Amino acid sequence: MKPIFSFLILFLWIQNLGFAQTNLLGKVLDGKNQPLPGVNVFLKGTFDGASTDQGGSFQFETAETGAQILVFSMMGFKSQEVVVELSGKTLEIPTLILKEEFNELNTVTISAGAMEASDEKKSVILRPLDIVTTPSAMGDIVGAFQTLPGTSTVGNDGRLFVRGGDASEVGIFIDGLRVGNAYGTTAGNVPTRTRFNPNLFKGTFFSTGGYSAEFGQALSSALALNTKDLAKRNQGDLSIMSVGGGYAHTLANEKRSLTVTGNLFDLKPYQGIIKQDFDWERAPYGRDLELAAQQKTAKGGLWKVLARTESGGMKLWQAQPGVADRGMLIHVKNTYSYAQTNWRKAYESGWSLFGGVSYSSNKDRLNFGGTEIERISQLTHAKWTASYDFSDHLAVKNGAEFFRNDYSEALTKENLERNFGDNQGYLFTEWDWYISQKFVLRSGLRVGFSALADQKWLDPRASLAYKISENGTLSLAAGRFHQLPEERFRVLNANLKNTESGHLILNYLYQKEGKTFRAEAFHKSYDHLVRFEGNPQNPQSVRNEGEGFARGFDVFFRDRESLRNTDYWITYSFVDSNRSYFQYTGQVQPDFAPKHNLSVVVKHFVPHLKSQLGLSWSFNDGLTYTDPNRPGEMNSKTGSFQNLSLSWSYLPRPNLIIHGAITNVTGHRNIFGYQFAQAPNEQGRFESMPLGQGAPRFLFLGIFFTISKDKNANNLNNL
Repeated sequence: MKPIFSFLILFLWIQNLGFAQTNLLGKVLDGKNQPLPGVNVFLKGTFDGASTDQGGSFQFETAETGAQILVFSMMGFKSQEVVVELSGKTLEIPTLILKEEFNELNTVTISAGAMEASDEKKSVILRPLDIVTTPSAMGDIVGAFQTLPGTSTVGNDGRLFVRGGDASEVGIFIDGLRVGNAYGTTAGNVPTRTRFNPNLFKGTFFSTGGYSAEFGQALSSALALNTKDLAKRNQGDLSIMSVGGGYAHTLANEKRSLTVTGNLFDLKPYQGIIKQDFDWERAPYGRDLELAAQQKTAKGGLWKVLARTESGGMKLWQAQPGVADRGMLIHVKNTYSYAQTNWRKAYESGWSLFGGVSYSSNKDRLNFGGTEIERISQLTHAKWTASYDFSDHLAVKNGAEFFRNDYSEALTKENLERNFGDNQGYLFTEWDWYISQKFVLRSGLRVGFSALADQKWLDPRASLAYKISENGTLSLAAGRFHQLPEERFRVLNANLKNTESGHLILNYLYQKEGKTFRAEAFHKSYDHLVRFEGNPQNPQSVRNEGEGFARGFDVFFRDRESLRNTDYWITYSFVDSNRSYFQYTGQVQPDFAPKHNLSVVVKHFVPHLKSQLGLSWSFNDGLTYTDPNRPGEMNSKTGSFQNLSLSWSYLPRPNLIIHGAITNVTGHRNIFGYQFAQAPNEQGRFESMPLGQGAPRFLFLGIFFTISKDKNANNLNNL
């Protein structure tokens, strides 16, 4: 055996001489000609390679021969491949320069005026789960966003007010398509809610100003909601709540999914148990049916359909100042439909295409003390965009939009009607310039026209961001924004032009290990605001003559790391706003723009109890109003608004969730203004009554049960 063993050793030695090792060496630099340590250098398809040292140098040997591919790879830089010829000798590779790679993980992003929330973003502000578990929100999308910087809480309204702007100045979009009448119809000091459920969406984009040229017809803010893609599994979700109930059923596979949801709500049983200050003739009620479908197309695109229809109403007595009886009977009936479809696809060539169309239809039947009014609003929106990445340094998005807006209102008994119809067209372009990993510039331009107003306009917008430290970014945004007046005014004067606003925003953002700190200063100018004679219930001589400003700052801090099993955020906003608008002859602080706004939200998970406890507290320093018994306009102010809310979410089983919440635990008496009599009494004074919370507290209890083959599936999977 020994001679055979010696022969094998000799044979292997001869083989090694026949295939001599090649010694590869070289150096790698970055774009600034500085040594780049830690670069992986290897022969493609082999285990032969090495990493560069502190001087950027590498060296390794290989037995491979002939033409081979040498790969240079490092995170944050573009990989490069070099063809080499290996011949068993030392081969020195010419000095190689790796270029930086620009992507969402290693480049700075623009944060001025913008807050994003989605699974794809490193910085999560509010996810759908945050929305449904914020105690004061009671599952309402806008209710949760009222805890973010730049917003104001107007407790008797329920809509979103941003940085001194009216709620009508906030544009709401679903998958980039405008939603008409996004809030439910209400009256008589009863706050409204958004119509759509949080579990429809995978992420949100909320801008408090300086937003993209893609979004228009909004002076203050854009709230963009992005629907989910394919559902994960088949499941049924049953909900039983103190205000109603519903059921959702989802069918899904790898290529398509379909969810159908139906809900009923009726506050009559609840109002019978919990004492209210509202004088209901019929408590609010409603029903809705919703369909959401997703389909993967043959060549990698995604097609979505969303449709919703709902109806509801209420009937209540509204007390009148100086009147001893129950006051005026107000009856509200509403029917609403929304439908949209959209398609998107990203191509390997770098192009991304999107096309979609939406339709909103809202019909209100109102009866105010015997006066019957019917209002119908319809909005159609068609949109197309094309995005292209020229390189890692330059990307562009171009788009075109068309709107058709029809509105009518009628006195049904008198058979009197007034209406208008308008066609609007828009073109926009936006360019992102990634100058370096620390500096990015975005420039945009939006062009629009209105056939009814016979007006064309141009909105330039720009923003930039610079990374001043490893975790800190400084951003600046500026731009011009146009918005056509509300439908209720355009129907009175078809010649009304756009209102205008200019935005200037300076932002600092710090993010590190579950902590987010955001500070922002802003200035907004207003021109061509709507003014009229008389009062908002019967405006006369409606025209574009108002102007104003809003300025201030806000701070936001969120921490999910410092306290075990605890997530909390704190928000403070200061807004100094004055405008000449509506019936006011001079510039006044609007009655929807408190100067100081503060909110605190805390969520703590208790593992051994399978529970999450929530707390939220909101505060503002009060709202202005005009007291006709005193000289001047907006000459008075209410006391502070305060709302402490608590919640408890309990998961006794994976497919069962029990959630309870209560608002205004302390019973703080919140007053939002006063209603005054139309004429003075015998003593020459205008009698008044406070406009407060009809429900001092609101209690909610919900049980959510999921039926699925996956026993761990529950409603949280939808969030």
